[in-house]
Amino acid sequence: MAFAGQRVWVTGASSGIGAALARAFGRAGAELILSGRKVPALEAVAEAAGGNAELLPFEATDINALPDIVERAGRVDLLVNNAGISQRSLAEDTDFQVYRTIMEVDFFAPIALTKLVLPQMLARGHGHIAAVASVAGKVGSPQRTGYCAAKHALMGFFDALRTEVAHRGVKVSTIVPGYVATPIATRALTADGTPRGEGADEVDQGITPDEAAATILDGLAKGQREIPVGAEGGMEMALLDMKRRDPEGLFDLMEKLGAAVVAKFGKAAA
Repeated sequence: MAFAGQRVWVTGASSGIGAALARAFGRAGAELILSGRKVPALEAVAEAAGGNAELLPFEATDINALPDIVERAGRVDLLVNNAGISQRSLAEDTDFQVYRTIMEVDFFAPIALTKLVLPQMLARGHGHIAAVASVAGKVGSPQRTGYCAAKHALMGFFDALRTEVAHRGVKVSTIVPGYVATPIATRALTADGTPRGEGADEVDQGITPDEAAATILDGLAKGQREIPVGAEGGMEMALLDMKRRDPEGLFDLMEKLGAAVVAKFGKAAA
């Protein structure tokens, strides 16, 4: 199997796509390193993944703690930067600190971890680094200005990193999920930085985390540089092709969507 015996580090592994990836890598025979904030949740994921896992819990934005954590991790064959947080608020209503928080979690944290793991891979002449971005890293969407900014930045960094390290034996993959039914919408930050909480969201209609994990592992095993993840024929996945094929049409479509969202959630509608 492609991942048998490899040391695979998954961040944000306590739920959602991260937990599903841990289970899938465990079934594939990988030696797991699992990170997240909630130790009991990580322990449950480790057990579901077969028990062959080392837990390295940490707060994603605690950059100063990372050097020691990376040293404890030891050899890493595949790093999957999965931890992240989303947003549900209009730009005009959003506190500036919310943007800082999203950028710290979704962009600066995975960059910091990658920079610490990368040297060992370059020294060995092989390794694989992956980052879970989003369709929002390709397409601007209402109520997600901060999330889109962070995921666009993430895509840019890892696409650029690939140009520097691919010829030195290190693969770089970006993962582009559409709608996956995870708690990400419930935990999304609102205008004042508090979690959104329960409520209907289009993400809830997406594929399961296990389906997403299967697509991701297949893409990683093939060395795919960009891995789209979503329902075949899904509207959000079609936007990726539309961005390349008809960008002006995409902008028109998203502007209409934005107008409907502002009419529903904007101050004038309150």
